[in-house]
Amino acid sequence: MAAFVGSASGGRRVAHPSPRVSAVPRAVTEVGASARRLTQWRAAAAGQTSTDTQHQYRKATAPIAGQKTGTSGLRKTVQEVQRTPNFVENWIQALFNVLSESRDAASAAACVLCLGGDGRYFNREACDVIIRMAAANGVNKIIVGRDGIMSTPAMSALIRARKAAGGIILTASHNPGGPEHGDWGIKYNIQSGGPATEALTDKIFAETLSITEFYLNDRMEPTDLSCVGTKHCDDGFCVEVVDPVHEYAKLLETVFDMNRLAAFVQRPDFSFVYDGMNAVSGEYAYRVFVGRLGAPADSLRNCKCLEDFGGIHPDPNLTYAADLARILGALPSGSEDRCSEKRPDFGAASDGDGDRNMILGANLFVSPSDSVAVIAEYAEAVIPYFQVNSITGVARSMPTSRALDQVAARRGWSCYETPTGWKYFGNLMDAGRIAICGEESFGTGSTHVREKDGLWAVLAWLSILEYRSRSAPSGSAPVSMSQIMQEHWHKYGRHYYGRHDYEKVQSDAADQLMAWLRSFVGSEVSAASQEGACNFTVDEFSYVDPVDGSSASQQGVRLLFTDGARVVFRLSGTGSSGATVRVYLERYEPPRAPNESASAADSRLARDVTVALDPLVQFVAQWTSIHARLCRTSPDVIT
Repeated sequence: MAAFVGSASGGRRVAHPSPRVSAVPRAVTEVGASARRLTQWRAAAAGQTSTDTQHQYRKATAPIAGQKTGTSGLRKTVQEVQRTPNFVENWIQALFNVLSESRDAASAAACVLCLGGDGRYFNREACDVIIRMAAANGVNKIIVGRDGIMSTPAMSALIRARKAAGGIILTASHNPGGPEHGDWGIKYNIQSGGPATEALTDKIFAETLSITEFYLNDRMEPTDLSCVGTKHCDDGFCVEVVDPVHEYAKLLETVFDMNRLAAFVQRPDFSFVYDGMNAVSGEYAYRVFVGRLGAPADSLRNCKCLEDFGGIHPDPNLTYAADLARILGALPSGSEDRCSEKRPDFGAASDGDGDRNMILGANLFVSPSDSVAVIAEYAEAVIPYFQVNSITGVARSMPTSRALDQVAARRGWSCYETPTGWKYFGNLMDAGRIAICGEESFGTGSTHVREKDGLWAVLAWLSILEYRSRSAPSGSAPVSMSQIMQEHWHKYGRHYYGRHDYEKVQSDAADQLMAWLRSFVGSEVSAASQEGACNFTVDEFSYVDPVDGSSASQQGVRLLFTDGARVVFRLSGTGSSGATVRVYLERYEPPRAPNESASAADSRLARDVTVALDPLVQFVAQWTSIHARLCRTSPDVIT
């Protein structure tokens, strides 16, 4: 008999009959490379064998090509996942096989895993499969978000708060969703709450290449994920359905001064707009911004979590969140009249799984590279968490602009440069070497969790605005985003920055471009440009983790110009088909000189990014012939 226990908020207790689930686990079998099984400890603990149960739960399968995780998880099109038998089952069994290698009988007996995702199409079906497989593989307990919902930063918070062994996140992040043109994805986060290490994902991939069986309890009734509570099965396995927001919201209360933020957000002379892109952050936004801070409900747009995101591509940038940027007047010059009407003071958006953010002001787009630098500059003054946990170091991914380096140098902090992928920040966080980190791909975060965190970044910026507006004369409007950025550039200089994405290009063409670029590594190059000769050296970024000594190579080819400008070429690992080539462009303008007037400084530091970077863009297009090589006339996305 299974029982469903209502939530503490008064849900009624309802008993549901369920088929008998054997308390005797299956014996460990030796089948090809998949000889390691999580249930070994259960058979040993019971002092019994269970050939009958073993055969009942065992399902035959065969390896599926291409189940290798990218930068952050495995991502494929929905259609490929659905037309491939056992796609989910193979990867999950490979995960369980690998986890079994490192767990002894005592630790496995208390194995608790978390489960949830971004609400995209096919997640509900995947949740059911994973729960049944967990039951058959000796997992003690699954904690799953109501309706299978859990943002990525909330998952990290839940894993840490509940001391779980790890968490399975069903997300393709900022990729589109839906049955026809959508993507689906899955990834595993470890006990720290952060993404699985590359060593772990390599082991999972190796298992998928030789898997011949998986284990699934198909006698279980489907778990009702719509009600908070706990469902117990006879063999000790249970499923706990939890409020997906509760643990995360509780954590935010310990990080920010929510009472000050509430008073600020409710000011009649302050307005902001948050766009949830019809993805997972919608419920979190309502609970935090409206429920806790008291913001008007109409401050939120696209905050209903839909399986296809309402047709929106949930990637918060100036291309896919153009409607929000238009409301703020933050689109590039020439797109519209930036000053034609009163704009909201502040705008923000998050992506599919809630870990990315875009920050806007009235007539202003704040690049992610500048955003993490400004947050770091103010963090100890405006965020209570950093008044207890002081900052000694920061980190950024290599393609991210060097704006954060300028702040770290002045503050005396260590500044680490890592490959792209949040997993590289985890060791630095756990070792106490960094407190804040960020990526140019709209990811920002801190040690409060081990993932990038979209809402955290929004609340950090609101904290900066609240702090700066405290000292404003009585009756005056809040300090503007533009003023904060102007002051920052005057103090530290400005890293004009852009990223050009060529999406779903032919893999062979992308590989050939990278091979051609690598042929120059170690060379000093002089090439003609519209402004004369361009001189630069070429290298390829590699990384050795200062904590555990692990290494990563071929992380991006860099052109390092003698004037301090920089261009990076890199293949992205976040797409579901074809290849994505990213080109990162950066040039530095020094800070305001001691005798320089503010207007003269602004003429250098407040230029339109497109205009400031245009000579570099034109040179790269000419020297690399990138459009001809990739059979494109222009980038698909410019940020």
